[in-house]
Amino acid sequence: MQDLLAQLRAAAEPTRLRLLALCARGAWRVSDLCALLGQSQPRLSRHLKLLVEAGLLERTPEGANAWFQVPAQGDLARAILARLPEDDPLLAADRRAAVRLAAERAREASEAFRRQGAEWDETRALDLPAAAIEEALLAALPPRVGKLLDIGTGTGRLLELVAPRVESALGVDASREMLALARARLAERHLSHCAVRQADMYRLPLPDAAFDAVTLQMVLHYAEDPAAALAEAARVAVPGGLLLVVDLAPHGRTDMMGRFAHRWPGFDDAALAGWLGAAGCVPAATVAIEGGPIPVRLWSARRRRGPVSVLAF
Repeated sequence: MQDLLAQLRAAAEPTRLRLLALCARGAWRVSDLCALLGQSQPRLSRHLKLLVEAGLLERTPEGANAWFQVPAQGDLARAILARLPEDDPLLAADRRAAVRLAAERAREASEAFRRQGAEWDETRALDLPAAAIEEALLAALPPRVGKLLDIGTGTGRLLELVAPRVESALGVDASREMLALARARLAERHLSHCAVRQADMYRLPLPDAAFDAVTLQMVLHYAEDPAAALAEAARVAVPGGLLLVVDLAPHGRTDMMGRFAHRWPGFDDAALAGWLGAAGCVPAATVAIEGGPIPVRLWSARRRRGPVSVLAF
């Protein structure tokens, strides 16, 4: 009862209710929230601290910044917000300002990629069959998924696709620019049960056996050590959990190694089966995805219901 009372007290203040309403629609930094609410950083920081301590918001550090969002399991926060009138002038103005700021963030991130000459849409750059890849991934997932982790989430496209069938989803990526685009995408589509954070795929800051499904789409061919990446993916999957890997099959295009910084010229079934087996998984179906100039495959596996053999790296 004390925890519930603490949460109710934390929410019972106008500015904190506005913060909850904004953070239920997406992740924001303190500087963003200062701009949206027109209040000072010290004042908002105190409010955010109270909301985090009460468990109504979660704080995700990222470099010198931190992002605040209503947790996927924040049922009480959402129940409180459901009682707020949609046509409240102040909340409506906050929503309009948030839409403008999210669009500005996405534009800045896109321009940063263009200035750096980065080819962040690899599927388009390689002329891969994007629709067929997405269809294969969705077909491989169960109709309903509890918690899903997308490693190498990029701009968050997969999170958007799976949002209707997951209870919660988390995307991780090493690139802050990618994550800026992903956060803008999720906020624009009001996918508050999906979140992203910066992380190294070899050392995920996540507990063991935390996710019902783990996906790696077009990630492994960049990995120095694919076996270690798969072992880490298996570690965070629940026993019996699903691992889905979409990547290039052997293609012989040596030019891509230099142009796109690929570390591997595609993977054959035997290599993936060996790495997945060593990671404590039972390989299942392999699907060839047709329609592009470069062969693409989807490999699926289930984590064994015994202990996972974690590779040293």
